Amino acid sequence: MNAVSTSESLPSVESELRSSPPNDLVGTARRLLADRAGAREVSLHLADYGLRVLRPVAPLPDAAGEPLSAYDGPAGRAFTLQTPVVEAGEDGTATVYVPVTVRGDRHGVLSARLPAAGADPAGVRVLAEFATALGHEIATAERDTDLYLLARRTRRLTLAAEMQWQLLPGRGCGRPEFVIGAHLEPAYTVGGDNFDWSTDGSRLTMTVTDGMGRGIDASLLTSVTVGALRNARRAGVSLADQARLADQAVYAQFGGKVYASTLLLRFDLATGTVQAVDAGSPRLYRRRGDTVKQIELEAQLPLGMFEETAYEEQIFTVRPGDRLVAVSTGVHGARSPEGDLFGEDSLRRALDAAPTQAPQEVARSVVASLIEHFGSTELTADAAVVCLDWNGRDATAP
Repeated sequence: MNAVSTSESLPSVESELRSSPPNDLVGTARRLLADRAGAREVSLHLADYGLRVLRPVAPLPDAAGEPLSAYDGPAGRAFTLQTPVVEAGEDGTATVYVPVTVRGDRHGVLSARLPAAGADPAGVRVLAEFATALGHEIATAERDTDLYLLARRTRRLTLAAEMQWQLLPGRGCGRPEFVIGAHLEPAYTVGGDNFDWSTDGSRLTMTVTDGMGRGIDASLLTSVTVGALRNARRAGVSLADQARLADQAVYAQFGGKVYASTLLLRFDLATGTVQAVDAGSPRLYRRRGDTVKQIELEAQLPLGMFEETAYEEQIFTVRPGDRLVAVSTGVHGARSPEGDLFGEDSLRRALDAAPTQAPQEVARSVVASLIEHFGSTELTADAAVVCLDWNGRDATAP
């Protein structure tokens, strides 16, 4: 009888993670890394909703350790720069921090103390691949346990914020043609702002919505709007018809008493041609080279204001290297304690200060500049920022 090799007899890491109970992925990760890499002190930290701290995942809140900065320290650098960070110890070990990211959506950081020999480039690469597999399983496990969602919050969310975060596609998305990073504030009380996207093999559709009002009423309005937009998008109709059908759905529900300002964009992944419908107040800016300018679109009526509104598409083109930033009214309309608008000049300065940052960090930097301008983290209006870097499609790609 032929002997079976160890690699063939042991289940793959992915299958072991898949077979783990949803609430015990960290425990399974610790066991696998201890058995296969001699790892000790394995920890998973997830970014909170405000992207300010990385909070440890533990089965019970009382068992969790202290949060780490999402900006500073080895874990913060791994998260912000999206690259492994290695800290050598004095006992023949090294602690390795690797980002946990799923298709461009940054979840947090996995850390493990390894024998120094296992923290070489090959060992770090294997740990990074393991972190990616763990991230995919966490995204699936969240359907069946609240453990990972609870780890992301430093305090209780309002009901409106709970609804809005559950409505989002994520806070990032990456493909060869583009990379998206997005952020919402105030993270724990947001009510009416939303961003959404969907991509297939040929197009990317992206929306930014600013629901009228505050709290649960704004959240209900935005939920209907986003649901209607998704329903229309999945029906395969044109962008203008997506706006028209969503407008009818919102009007039918609320009778014109409230409405949702929405920017709709659809990108052709092969050509960079963009169809746009500006149904309200979100604004779009483009950084091309060293120049930042607003993309002027024809302002049309917000969704749900009147019955049977007709919408028209506009066309513009993006080039490889372009950066687009869409912001809701809570950003471009925010005022300082002295009454000064955050406005276009402030937004340009925020973009100029971060020309080499990844889109996820740009969105976070714009919100940080907004908070500094406003003078408090407790913003009086919701603020949504979506940053898209356009790479274009390689002409030789299939």
